[in-house]
Amino acid sequence: MVGFNKNKIINDPVYGFLTIPSALVFDIIQHPYFQRLRRIRQLGLTELVYPGATHTRFHHALGALNLMVRAIDVLKSKGVEITETEAEAAYLAILLHDVGHGPFSHTLEHTLIKGVNHEKISGWMMQKLNRETGGKLDLAIEIFNGTYLQKPFLGQLISGELDMDRLDYLLRDSFYTGVSEGVVGAERIIHMLNVQDGNLVVEEKGIYSVEKFLIARRLMYWQVYLHKTAVAADELLLSILKRARVLAADGHHLGSYHPLVHFLGNEIGEKDFDDEALDLYAELDDNDIMNALKTWKCHEDVVLSKLSQCMLERRLPKIFIKSTPFSEDEITEQETIAKDRFDIADEGLASYFVRTGILENHTYKSESGGIWILRKNGSVQDVTEASDNYNLAALKETVTKYYLTYWK
Repeated sequence: MVGFNKNKIINDPVYGFLTIPSALVFDIIQHPYFQRLRRIRQLGLTELVYPGATHTRFHHALGALNLMVRAIDVLKSKGVEITETEAEAAYLAILLHDVGHGPFSHTLEHTLIKGVNHEKISGWMMQKLNRETGGKLDLAIEIFNGTYLQKPFLGQLISGELDMDRLDYLLRDSFYTGVSEGVVGAERIIHMLNVQDGNLVVEEKGIYSVEKFLIARRLMYWQVYLHKTAVAADELLLSILKRARVLAADGHHLGSYHPLVHFLGNEIGEKDFDDEALDLYAELDDNDIMNALKTWKCHEDVVLSKLSQCMLERRLPKIFIKSTPFSEDEITEQETIAKDRFDIADEGLASYFVRTGILENHTYKSESGGIWILRKNGSVQDVTEASDNYNLAALKETVTKYYLTYWK
């Protein structure tokens, strides 16, 4: 539209007023691929634990964009050379970093499309947007993929141990869940950013803010992202989708939205993912899953109907967590209890009611790039070596726990 004003502001509850930095960024925000993120919850089913956690991937993407704009401004003010083209590409890369998420975000990762994570789907969507815009996302895709080697710090701002994605989701998820342990000093961290030999570093006086960031991330994983009740809800939904997929393969009518039926009824992997499949995938959001559950609660299949009704009524399985794997006897015992409770005659169906899995909390991975502290003498050190907090090094260790969901 001739003369249409794309210089918009957005009122965000976490940061206040956000500005859209360019007309191209505005156009991408308006695209159906991005607008779909309004209908995908950031934290999946976590609202069943923290009722305020209904914020979406749309909120998060705009928040991460805001932090990227601030970070680029800070780095420029310190003499780091960043062209306007590179800045806009970084904005687009962080804006679209999660555009490939499916319904309920991480909950259904690998469920609808086998062996393909949301990062890869984000990349495919960016490629299609690039074709639609005549190649205007070429540099953004390079930065997103970490292949823009002239200035690796731009990619590190999007995907690294201290990136704008993590800063925003910690602050935002803390805000909406009410879990104060996730509050980090994002403003101070951003103002302490710098570049050394092309890589992102944090000036020495920002080290305590980085320490708090790492500890906050560890606590948020246990209190929010890996909360036992949220994990139980996730497993219930996964059981429902697993059963729906089996029924679809057997020719049962599921009576739900065509794109959802398409992905449930076909084993679609990376090699099958063409533009048509991509557009079908882009039609899916949380609402389709919830509408399907409303239909399936009346389905003739006893497993699908009972589990769907439990999810809709928030009657979740119990969960037991321990430090060692569960034995076959422990699993079989719980399957027998579930079979009796839900009046399941077929022994093979009991496995839909009892699930096991692994919880892993790996707060900090120095081998994937780490967080580097810039000393006053110009040298750099990994934060775990630069810090006088001896507990920080322990955050590099992966904590593993095992869980079993069951019905009393």
